[in-house]
Amino acid sequence: MNKAYRYRLYPTTEQKIMFAKTFGCVRFIYNKMLGDRLDYYKETGKKRNNTPAPYKEDFLWLKEVDSLALANAQMNLNKAYNNFFRNRKHFGKPRFQSKKTGHVSYSTNNQHGSVRIEGNKVRLPKIGSVKLCLHRPLMENSTIKTVTISKTSSGKYYISILAEYENQILPIIPKKFLGLDFAMHGPINAATSCIKKPATW
Repeated sequence: MNKAYRYRLYPTTEQKIMFAKTFGCVRFIYNKMLGDRLDYYKETGKKRNNTPAPYKEDFLWLKEVDSLALANAQMNLNKAYNNFFRNRKHFGKPRFQSKKTGHVSYSTNNQHGSVRIEGNKVRLPKIGSVKLCLHRPLMENSTIKTVTISKTSSGKYYISILAEYENQILPIIPKKFLGLDFAMHGPINAATSCIKKPATW
């Protein structure tokens, strides 16, 4: 089973700069890939499935940020693009992401412990250890699957963690016991077996 957690982040100045780069690169790769797909569809009437990899050769600064953040941007684009081809009247064409929106975010995945909580900090790829307000711990024996880092229009940073854990049923230990002592006097026969006797407590 999965459980989501949300914590406030307190990045350093250097980490804020890296977050800003990642937000920008994710928005850029999404818009660039979308634009190329729309142009290809306009010319051929067919779908195009491009990936971030070839763009890294033309835009070397894309290599500075978390590659999984770019991969997740591609997955989000694929979902919107496939919905468009599945039902064009309902979904319409995917829209470009605007830099004017106050809220920005990106998602990444935990691979072999690349994302982990260490005390009152969370370690993120390409970012390092970022201080967070751990107001409640993750469930015991849970595994971090994905995280989404976001920045609000007011400049606050947050991390949403999706953790996977086994659904364990805890044993129920009774705290109170009720004892009943039922006694029936006299021989039991067909005539008396149907007569209810008062219970002795």
